Amino acid sequence: MLERLNQAMEYVESHLDRTIDVAELARIALTSEYHLRRMFSALAGIPLSEYIRRRRLTVAGAEVLGGERTLLDVGTRYGYGSGEAFARAFRAMHGVGPGEARRTGAALQSQPRMSFRLVIEGSSSMRYRIVDRERFRVVGRKTRVSLVHEGMNPAIAAFIRGMGKETLRRIAELSDQEPEGIVGVSDHLDPSRAEGTELDYYHGVVTRAEAPEDMEALDVPAGTWAVFESAGAFPQALQYLWRDVFTQWFPSNPYRSRPGPEIVSVRVSDDGTRADAALWIPVERPAG
Repeated sequence: MLERLNQAMEYVESHLDRTIDVAELARIALTSEYHLRRMFSALAGIPLSEYIRRRRLTVAGAEVLGGERTLLDVGTRYGYGSGEAFARAFRAMHGVGPGEARRTGAALQSQPRMSFRLVIEGSSSMRYRIVDRERFRVVGRKTRVSLVHEGMNPAIAAFIRGMGKETLRRIAELSDQEPEGIVGVSDHLDPSRAEGTELDYYHGVVTRAEAPEDMEALDVPAGTWAVFESAGAFPQALQYLWRDVFTQWFPSNPYRSRPGPEIVSVRVSDDGTRADAALWIPVERPAG
């Protein structure tokens, strides 16, 4: 997987001054476009589209300082339809406009080329199982929140506190399928997984029951799931588990992620510092 991903990075470099077709990148990487975006953002720490933008502006910056082309020619070469659009993007990355950079020889920012390699640490094993599920339903309360990579998500915490104990009790009583008990469900995540992007968050249960009038339902189609288990400090262990799934498990296993909700089942200790967690990720089986 990583070898093919590096071949896709070579394609990016050779097409910085041309249209970059993400579908072609996915073909080179022998995966789906959705999984490519997810894998790249997990491994690189930034969305694929942002990496391409930064690489283009890095190379454009060198040409601006070189002085061999007009500023408009440089901007057009790297995909900007007008001098104003190029100047705005250039200033956003480099902190200075292209004209000023050329006149003064200003120091510019640089996005290095990326390549990927697998680091074998061997410090811990990852417990997982593959589960085929018929369609099921999530019933509970729903809100729209921003993605937070580190620490507690304050919007989710406030949302849960506002539900009240009686509502949580009523939701919990509807649980009749695995994963049991109240779960957190993230749906409609941006494939980039960039911090600050929005998602739908459900605090509910997996059930066969219909949703009461004051609750919402999410119907989930049948499919295959990879279920990962973790125990440790809360919420860090759970967030590190998601990171390890995409940076360690997927690159060394033939499965790939597919669109769908992610489900988290958490049992927090009485003092709130530790938790046992299970993370359900929708996956596709390898072809053939």
